[in-house]
Amino acid sequence: MALNFANNNSLSAITSLPASISGGGMTLISEQTASSSASLSFTSGIDSTYDSYVFKFINMHPATDDVKFTFQLSIDSGSNYNVTMTTTTFNSIHAESGSESGLSYQSGLDQAQGTSFQNLTNRLGGDNDQSASGYLHLFNPSSTTFVKHFISTLNIGHFQDYSSNDFTAGYGNTTSAVDGVQFKMSSGNIDSGVIKLYGIS
Repeated sequence: MALNFANNNSLSAITSLPASISGGGMTLISEQTASSSASLSFTSGIDSTYDSYVFKFINMHPATDDVKFTFQLSIDSGSNYNVTMTTTTFNSIHAESGSESGLSYQSGLDQAQGTSFQNLTNRLGGDNDQSASGYLHLFNPSSTTFVKHFISTLNIGHFQDYSSNDFTAGYGNTTSAVDGVQFKMSSGNIDSGVIKLYGIS
């Protein structure tokens, strides 16, 4: 069997892939834009089509200063958002003034078999130029065997004028299929921002 090499490290004129080769990548399923919204809920498109799903957060701006951006899961198409979670979170910060920086575990932002909305950020600022951007990756939500793992990273404009990079991970402790996800601020509305849901193939 002959081997073909691309001397310039690129290939051209490929019009299709063999059926046995997956194209991979991210498929946009839906998008929601906040406008003084109490919450944003995704109750369709989360099913067994993909093994994992990614939510992209673009400039999530709160109506209230010093709040947290949060989420919860549903196993009944959005009738309830109260899946039991065990989670962990830490963040790194750097002040605009350069006067303070740090890396720390955030014990007040995690849960041990809790059913509250899970914090994805620390203390998000409500100034006109402050927002949160990042992602949440949810793994195999349709499994009826395993718990529902997730990881999340967001960078925020902290209300005390820090850049805060917030890392959260954990699992929804349910073997029921997760078919809904809701996002909201810990207090007040989501003034503006865009959330995009992608399936990962």
